[in-house]
Amino acid sequence: MAKLAIKGGNPVRTKPFPKWPIWDDREIKALKEVCESGVWGIGGERVVAFEEAFSRYIGTRHAIATTSGTVALELALRSLEIKPGDEVIVPAYTFMATATSVLFTSAIPVFVDISPDTYCIDPVAVEDAVTDRTKAVIPVHIGGCPADMDGIMDVARRHGLAVIEDAAQAHGAEWRGKKVGSIGDLGCFSFQSSKNMTSGEGGAVTTNDDALADRCWSYHNCGRVRGGRWYEHHVLGGNYRMTEFQAAILIPQLERLDETTRKREENASKLTKALSEIPGIKPLKLPPQVTRHAYHLYIFRYEKEEFKGVPRDLFIKALNAEGIPCSPGYVPLYKEPIFSSEDVRRILKLLGREEIDYPSIFLPNTEKACKEEGIWFYQSMLLGDEEDIEDIVEAIGKIRDNADELILSSPSSPS
Repeated sequence: MAKLAIKGGNPVRTKPFPKWPIWDDREIKALKEVCESGVWGIGGERVVAFEEAFSRYIGTRHAIATTSGTVALELALRSLEIKPGDEVIVPAYTFMATATSVLFTSAIPVFVDISPDTYCIDPVAVEDAVTDRTKAVIPVHIGGCPADMDGIMDVARRHGLAVIEDAAQAHGAEWRGKKVGSIGDLGCFSFQSSKNMTSGEGGAVTTNDDALADRCWSYHNCGRVRGGRWYEHHVLGGNYRMTEFQAAILIPQLERLDETTRKREENASKLTKALSEIPGIKPLKLPPQVTRHAYHLYIFRYEKEEFKGVPRDLFIKALNAEGIPCSPGYVPLYKEPIFSSEDVRRILKLLGREEIDYPSIFLPNTEKACKEEGIWFYQSMLLGDEEDIEDIVEAIGKIRDNADELILSSPSSPS
């Protein structure tokens, strides 16, 4: 009789993990107040209040609230006056917006590899990719783990590069006690529905540079300037402003962020300790300089050799069948269809860089993370109790103990 759920056995878990998003009467009250105020957009108090609260929390002088994290990245690049044909170094293990924001400024994303220990951008790879066209680097704090900001800032200083932190997944994370989004020239955050604090959609740019803040504000507000007339437009800006409804929700979301982050860290620590004892399961390393991990994702590496050769994708299916939601995560970003599309080819042609062939890139650590090893758990799974963590560990151990059931049905097994 089969033991694994994917083969007809009983699953380890049938109840759901904690729901996301988390909200209470504070969000309801705030939304009601905005609705009754009649001021739903420009001229309201909530966006300004949120920007002030968020900048204090991150530890920067400025925060500019935007419509999305993608827009935040584009505004950051534009504020640095990145020009057509300039190169911006990005990791290949990230969401597409990290690179497409570069293309939207008519600059060229240059993909580099990640560290196999953290899946964050490798500072050595960044330095190797610097050319006389390079103007900036975008380290991504993947899954909520801060990238090696010592290494990144060192490379940036020596080569005169701007640093934009992509902190879309890292609200509240810290490197050497300093919150991400306050270390580079600019930080970019997302408040999309899955993020650790959310308003459904939304974003923010943070910075300590007054001039950069003013440029971001102008670009996000139709090209206006602070203190200028309403119909006075100085730059090619757009309407990328956050609504009062979004800001109203984000204020209580920010209020509970430290509490939920502590809960994720506590449960992640228990999970790491338990998973480290299972041969073939390797949680990503936590560098000692990381004084706070946001755990938007809990990522571990899977070694099929310890599971009798069961391919990762089959392991993932088996784990989902046991009631433990998980995902293989990203594909190498340069393999996404957009980077072989006519849209991108047209941009490269206009910039005189037709020799760039993104699909031909091969970055070994990224390829291995995407195709063989990397597995994601989601942040809400770390908001439960000890029993939830025990179920995750039990399910993985169950699959390892009964890997023979999967081998018999695997397409790669001998017939």
